[in-house]
Amino acid sequence: MDIAESSAPATLRPARTLPASRVKFVAGGVLIIAAIVYLIWSSATASAQYFLTVDEIKARGADYMGRELKVSGAVLGESIQYDAQNLRLEFTVAHVPGSQKEIDALGGMALVLHEATLDPTRSRINVVYIGVQPDLLRNEAQAIMTGKLGEDGVFYATELLLKCPTRYEEAVPSQAE
Repeated sequence: MDIAESSAPATLRPARTLPASRVKFVAGGVLIIAAIVYLIWSSATASAQYFLTVDEIKARGADYMGRELKVSGAVLGESIQYDAQNLRLEFTVAHVPGSQKEIDALGGMALVLHEATLDPTRSRINVVYIGVQPDLLRNEAQAIMTGKLGEDGVFYATELLLKCPTRYEEAVPSQAE
């Protein structure tokens, strides 16, 4: 082999290229990963629920219009109206703090629910629920509702969970005396 032959330019060698099947495989993998990321993102944003207090809904209700929400409040017993023929339940809830830290600082859940129903300055929101009236629906019950805020300012609940006030009875100062 001659020196002139060994120093031939490298451009004479054929360039390495990926086979067409490998390019298709890589492109397909990228598309599948992109589709999975999109599906995760879209399902997470579509099913997101916001847990709000009555004060938050009153302050920024228009921002939450049409979104699935969870709201908690103290049931005002005198506002409960039930149409058994149409299974339409209407009631009003008063604002209770959203964090456990606030509730503990105010003396516990029983006292917070009791004071919320007595304080006429607390924010309140009307609720409509279609379904059978729950047995635990009474004055000072804690209502945790899932639903949507209507343009009329009424919260239309699709799910209704109630925590009975007697669960907290020991913590409430004597009410009946």
